[in-house]
Amino acid sequence: MQIVTTVLPTDPSFRLIGREEMDRHINEARQNALANSKDEFLLSLMRLLALPGNGHTRLIPNGAISVIPLRFATIGTAVRLLDSMSGFSEAIGGELISINSVPVGEIEVAAEEFLAGTRQRKRVIGAILFVWPSALRCLGVSSGGDTIEYRIRNETGQISELLLDTANGVPGSTFYPRNEHGKADASWSPKSFLTIKDFGQRGLLLVLPSFFDPGETALSDAVSEATELVRSRPGISLLIDVRGNTGGDFLRTMPLIDAISEGAKDRRVGLLVDKFTFSAAIVFAALLKHRLGERLALIGEEMGDGLTFFAEGGTIDLLSSGAVVRYSSAFHDWAGGRIDNTTPAEIAERIVPAGTLQLDRIWVANSDDAETLDRFYREFLDSLDT
Repeated sequence: MQIVTTVLPTDPSFRLIGREEMDRHINEARQNALANSKDEFLLSLMRLLALPGNGHTRLIPNGAISVIPLRFATIGTAVRLLDSMSGFSEAIGGELISINSVPVGEIEVAAEEFLAGTRQRKRVIGAILFVWPSALRCLGVSSGGDTIEYRIRNETGQISELLLDTANGVPGSTFYPRNEHGKADASWSPKSFLTIKDFGQRGLLLVLPSFFDPGETALSDAVSEATELVRSRPGISLLIDVRGNTGGDFLRTMPLIDAISEGAKDRRVGLLVDKFTFSAAIVFAALLKHRLGERLALIGEEMGDGLTFFAEGGTIDLLSSGAVVRYSSAFHDWAGGRIDNTTPAEIAERIVPAGTLQLDRIWVANSDDAETLDRFYREFLDSLDT
């Protein structure tokens, strides 16, 4: 098994896990594989890879499983129905209350051992378990019957009861993207790496939805454009939106970080973040916090990871099942500024002790409506000067 020969020896996050505990989970996975129980095999791997609590190391089952055709995501602290193939229009946007009469909170507690990372990361990646029949059986929510009942409550308190047949499943990737972004459309991807809005004397808005650029030029071009604009207006307030930015290469954003921090000494900067902000986007936040101190205001909700984690590494395709394993190879500590022998040199030389990233204002967007967001943006920019 590639996980035993490649992932466990390479990934430093497993160093603190006892051999006996790992062997127990490995043996369970092998038994499920020998029994040709694919879903149970995948669930046992999820539990094994979640042991270190490092969210960068995990099994991604999305492309290997069949799910009930409902798209759930945690918005704020509520699990909401964002999309459906079954025409349940009256329930879209509503809050998931229970599955087969089991309260969502109880299901989330039962699911914790299958999900790696922080509480916020578990909220991001865990929604797929609510529609995976095999997972619901494993969590004690379903006895393996032909139907599953979902109770959804809309904003007026009306309850919808959705009864779905487990035989009418769809590929998991139809509703659950590999990098979960929380948008209603699972296939959503950013149209550009930079959106700029000039609010005049109030300040500038920079939306940076991703730092991952397979083409290797578009992100650099976007950073150059933003850098030039920020340098041309050194005293104006900035609002930077990295909500939904799941990461990429923070090194390519360094020119923009330099331009922001080299501005006027009284420049105020607001950074919008959420639970779908991960990896390199968190490093971006840590570097700005270290350089700007109290001049940086963090607005939104707790991000998807903490400041101490393991990253880099790679992925393995499990050809027999269609699932993907993501594993780590390097230590990062952006809280205390620590490194070890696994930290790449180009990252080690930029590690800083950012401390903690406490929110200055809690805010969760309830709408993607442009007019509504503009109103919030203006309000945030005004608040930076008070």
